[in-house]
Amino acid sequence: MDRLQARWFSKAPPDRSGGGGTGGQPSEKTGDAKTEEERYILCRQCRQAVTHPSDRMVKKGAHRHVFANPGGIVYEIGCFRSVRDCGYAGQATIEFSWFPGFTWRVVFCGSCLTHLGWVFESPVTDRFYGLILSRLVEAVPPEDG
Repeated sequence: MDRLQARWFSKAPPDRSGGGGTGGQPSEKTGDAKTEEERYILCRQCRQAVTHPSDRMVKKGAHRHVFANPGGIVYEIGCFRSVRDCGYAGQATIEFSWFPGFTWRVVFCGSCLTHLGWVFESPVTDRFYGLILSRLVEAVPPEDG
């Protein structure tokens, strides 16, 4: 990834959720009568469905982790089994991996291109996603059409 791409991906777009955030928790309650199956974890910027609450998983003993990148930017991430409608940037690298034995690549929202986190891959244990919790919200996705 070149320097311009790295700079673009390191900045989050402004929070347009209308609220003060949830302290890193992807949970903005809307439609409390909705069941867990109807709720998704969405991109906070554009409300595109990214993953499902049931895809939360534990890595290195926890779902949530706090890490700093080599530039000193601190991220609070949550680990997930899968994502949908996301893109990837850059080549997989092992450098500065927060999870030993895993390569990583940047993951972005396929709708608005917000940097949402990273995909971590290992030839031994497969893959998982570390998503930046402050860039997510848990809600019922908007209806299409």
